[in-house]
Amino acid sequence: MTQLEVIEAVTYIDPSAGWSLMIGNGSIALVGAFLPDDAITQIFTGERLPRTAGSFMPGNAVPVEGGYRVTGRWSWGSGVRHAEWVAAQALVMSAGDNSPQPRMMVFPSARAEIDDNWHVAGLKGTGSCDFSVSDLFVPEAFTFDARTFEPQRGGPLYHLGLPGLVINEHVGFALGVGRRALDEIIGLAKSKRRGYAKQVSLADRQVFQRVIAEADLRLRAARHLMLEVFERAWQTVCSGRSPEPQLQAEMRSAATFATDVALEVTSTAFRYGGGSTVWLDSILQRCLRDLYVGASHLMVSDSAYEHYGRALLGFTDVDPMG
Repeated sequence: MTQLEVIEAVTYIDPSAGWSLMIGNGSIALVGAFLPDDAITQIFTGERLPRTAGSFMPGNAVPVEGGYRVTGRWSWGSGVRHAEWVAAQALVMSAGDNSPQPRMMVFPSARAEIDDNWHVAGLKGTGSCDFSVSDLFVPEAFTFDARTFEPQRGGPLYHLGLPGLVINEHVGFALGVGRRALDEIIGLAKSKRRGYAKQVSLADRQVFQRVIAEADLRLRAARHLMLEVFERAWQTVCSGRSPEPQLQAEMRSAATFATDVALEVTSTAFRYGGGSTVWLDSILQRCLRDLYVGASHLMVSDSAYEHYGRALLGFTDVDPMG
């Protein structure tokens, strides 16, 4: 819950900064909690935490003596140009194995080729370029099983599993943008006047009064839903258990719901801002672009609703990361 609030507050100030904090925080958590001790002593060498980037989209890996040969190209490498290490998922292909196993591979960012292709509509400041490697050797000690996610160190937080460990960060980002957009249009409402023959301030329009009231309540309701769901997950891990697939699916779908609500609030604020919002110095147009790009991330896609729906219907094959 503290992570959610911090990322929400930073995102309110600057969405790209909030997104970069979210990714950097999640990436170093994976590296620090799940790698074997041999790798930790080589990665955590200075007085500060190393900067990391990461991706769950899979590349390919072949087991060899002492480790793996990894080949792949990963998108959305937020902060990769500033990272010293990269954590990227790969599917391990063994001879005669028809079901490759996912494994996280951690390697120096200097070993990856970074493609300067982050020319996008929003979140421009995150530098989320593609990165790739070809036949790169990654020692066994710099990998861990992406199915079990058994932490080697750390407290209850690292027993949240996936998507629980990272999904609250997406919520903090979405709610931070949504609240900033709503506050901006409220601040603009008394000075913003529209009309041809008779100009009326935005604040005096009853339709707008209803819209912002509903937007505020829906944004707060989505936030409290997330806090309730994650409090339940936190109590689960503090009791020594990991969240079951249904709770994992609920966390992800609730995060998707919060993102959808924030999108609606931000779109409404942009629309009522009128012509002044189209200029590049308007925070409302930036909120709109940044949130639409952030909402396109697979972690908060509408497939999350399907997985939670299957859980509610009693299906036993629920994959909250599907």
